[in-house]
Amino acid sequence: MTKHVYQKETTQLMQDLNTTTAGLTQAEAQQRLQEMGLNQLAEAKKKSALFLFLETFKDAMVIVLLIVAIVQMIMGAHVEALVIFAVLLLNSLVSVIQAKKAEGSLDALKKLAAPDASVLRSGQEQSIPAKEIVTGDIVILEAGDYVPADGRLLEASTLKVDEGMLTGESTPAEKEITTLSKEAPIGDRINMVFSGTIVTYGRGKFLVTATGNTTEIGQVADLLESTTEQKTPLQRGLDLFSKKLSFAILILSLVILGVQLLRIFLDGSVDVTQDILNAFMFAVAVAVAAIPEALQSIVTIVLSLGTKKMAKHHAIIRKLPAVETLGSTSIICTDKTGTLTQNKMTVVDHYLANGQSGEFSTDPKKWQTDEQRLIEISVLANDATISKDGTKLGDPTEIALIDFSENKNQSYQKLRKQYPREDELPFDSDRKLMSTLHTIDQQKIMVTKGGPDIVFERSTKVLRNGQIVEFTAELKNQFQKQNEVFAERALRVLAFAYKEVATDSLTLAEEEDLVLVGLLAMIDPPRAEVFQAVADANSAGIQTVMITGDHKTTAVAIAKEIGIFQPGDQALTGVELDQLSEVELAEKLAKITVYARVSPENKIRIVRAWQEKGKISAMTGDGVNDAPALKQADIGIAMGTGTDVAKDAAAMVLTDDNFASIIKAVEVGRNVFDNIKKAVAYLFAGNLGAIIAIVFALAIGWSNPFTALQLLFINLVNDSLPAIALGMEKAEPTIMKRQPRDPNSGIFTGKTLISVTYRGILIALAVITAQWLGNQQSPELGVAMAFTTLILSRTLQTFAARSNTQTSLQVGLFSNKMVLLAILVCGGLFSLTLLPGLREVFAIPSTFALKEIGLALSLATSAVLLMEITKLILVKIQEPKSEIQLTRN
Repeated sequence: MTKHVYQKETTQLMQDLNTTTAGLTQAEAQQRLQEMGLNQLAEAKKKSALFLFLETFKDAMVIVLLIVAIVQMIMGAHVEALVIFAVLLLNSLVSVIQAKKAEGSLDALKKLAAPDASVLRSGQEQSIPAKEIVTGDIVILEAGDYVPADGRLLEASTLKVDEGMLTGESTPAEKEITTLSKEAPIGDRINMVFSGTIVTYGRGKFLVTATGNTTEIGQVADLLESTTEQKTPLQRGLDLFSKKLSFAILILSLVILGVQLLRIFLDGSVDVTQDILNAFMFAVAVAVAAIPEALQSIVTIVLSLGTKKMAKHHAIIRKLPAVETLGSTSIICTDKTGTLTQNKMTVVDHYLANGQSGEFSTDPKKWQTDEQRLIEISVLANDATISKDGTKLGDPTEIALIDFSENKNQSYQKLRKQYPREDELPFDSDRKLMSTLHTIDQQKIMVTKGGPDIVFERSTKVLRNGQIVEFTAELKNQFQKQNEVFAERALRVLAFAYKEVATDSLTLAEEEDLVLVGLLAMIDPPRAEVFQAVADANSAGIQTVMITGDHKTTAVAIAKEIGIFQPGDQALTGVELDQLSEVELAEKLAKITVYARVSPENKIRIVRAWQEKGKISAMTGDGVNDAPALKQADIGIAMGTGTDVAKDAAAMVLTDDNFASIIKAVEVGRNVFDNIKKAVAYLFAGNLGAIIAIVFALAIGWSNPFTALQLLFINLVNDSLPAIALGMEKAEPTIMKRQPRDPNSGIFTGKTLISVTYRGILIALAVITAQWLGNQQSPELGVAMAFTTLILSRTLQTFAARSNTQTSLQVGLFSNKMVLLAILVCGGLFSLTLLPGLREVFAIPSTFALKEIGLALSLATSAVLLMEITKLILVKIQEPKSEIQLTRN
């Protein structure tokens, strides 16, 4: 029924809903409330903490670690097994806490609601909680009210409703009492009001035809069920990497086990059972050495640090991986109103009969008669006000007029006190005029504002340089041409006129033979910071696409001004988009930078089209109509002032509704991914060094250079702090000058893979040398030397891991003090393993003393110095190539 209520006669609707103009009785309303339920959206079921906890154990590396821990428990290595269980439990708890914390951040932003509503019950007006409204109720609306349900208008006195949250339009919709014959989109249903919208002007009364989830808000919210949340590039990358790594570790461990078993049987060992057990534990140790147990925790912590940075830039992250997704974004589909623009109409130009336009003096004493009269009419024929607390009340267009007066240092309140209103002809959509009566200079004056074409037709004279002259065809042509110029700039134009009258009460007949004064042109202007933000996005290889419910002309004008719409680009309306096939859309997609008058389905289609091209897309929005696309996008960005439905669908919420904050968040996101790569590279370079040392020892018949507990100690305790410290590195200077990374590229690509391999080999050489030196005295000392060298070289490697192209000195030794602190703490933790009682646990013999520590430190330092020196050499080699490339360009 809701779909066609705007096409039915109101009398028929009354019969269908079994109600009258006096409204329902209290008993009828209560009965319907029990049958239909409360007038509120059904809240989506949230994942339980237990479900989130169990979900963390789906990762391939986590499964491998669980298997290793169970095997160790069976084999009697209880301490090692318990440590692994503890780490996995900690990882899961951190993930659950982050998810729940994000939900709490969103709940704090939920403010949009209509707590109470005025309804007619048995002919009596009463205020009730909006959630108790039922179909068949008669609701009374005043300016400033939230519309509490969907319904058909029964009365409308100059009623205007801000429906931007549903339609995306920047100006309020004018409502009429009429019956529409054809099907119409929401924005054209002028005889309807919709739940969650706001009355900006006038009064009205409507018959409730839909509540709760059957409203337009509810129906769009249901679309969310048909859209799927996308995994972030980091999630996809880590999932793929985990599977590959787990498979590689399994193969490596089996190969090592196989080689050892072959050696046992060939050697004809006496105690075969013990040797097989040792070989099996050796293979398990390799698995422990290869898997960075704290990887998930470190990634989560680095992402969490990113959320704090983003919060400083007015971006609240609801879903943790969204931090990194922003860094991979290559397309930003953004709304216009309030995100790119200021979301307030502003007078930006004027025109007078003498040809004056452009700048308007801010000194009222310098105003000519024409300018003074133009300001007077704009303020007096105006119902907008500013309350004592600064709240602006009224139609956005009228608010723009009093703002203009105030900005030009003419107090609107002073003018209204000086010339109080004596009578009025309110604005209506048929006349497109508003007139008020005042006494100015002892003369009764009617001042009028309205649509330019209407005012031109009703004017016979014009005020020019303080003199009233005939409104000739030539002057009329000048005004019409200027109106067209303003229209081409997508400006909204009002004309202002006046007339001396000899009456104390106005009639519609008075609105003839007017004296035209001039025009004021206004627009919702771009935010000042958006120009640079769009330019920054372009230089970062990010394409900005405007998707709005506004008219195409307005959208294109704004897009051109701020640099989104370039020569050769295209703009489409939702209707034009519907006429394109999927193939045609794919061909034109890169050139379409503006979409206007779009539907929720259009937005989802646009996002999916970009995703099919392999692009990571961000989508902004604040209305219910945006929610499905916000969920479909790789990262949905809701506005802090937007609807609950939009926020629930989004991964990020902007508290200042500002496009520039998105670009700043992209920079943070790129930095976060860089830092995750640095942390992961740090972990795997150390692990690679350990694996090479183990394989080498196996190949030449040495004993295992590390115990499983030693490897766990390094992976869990000693590696975690440096990796987290690397997550706090500042952004590289060129971070917003490079193209978005390929979402299909892995974490280890290009220079990162080369760097990890090279650093891993250097660490392995240091460890192998240390074990060889220790073996000269005893295998036990060789193990202690290998363990110490590994722990020191991995820790000092933090300096080299800060950048693939710069040394730690070039980056700034003290630019990240957490790195220095982490290294000092790790040194302190290692020293604990040398204490009596713990030495035995970590297999460090009494013969291991200061001399051995000095040797291990020398070897570790040499490895790190080689890493840093290699960077300097590579940069010197690459510099001439860069200069040649620049010369060619």
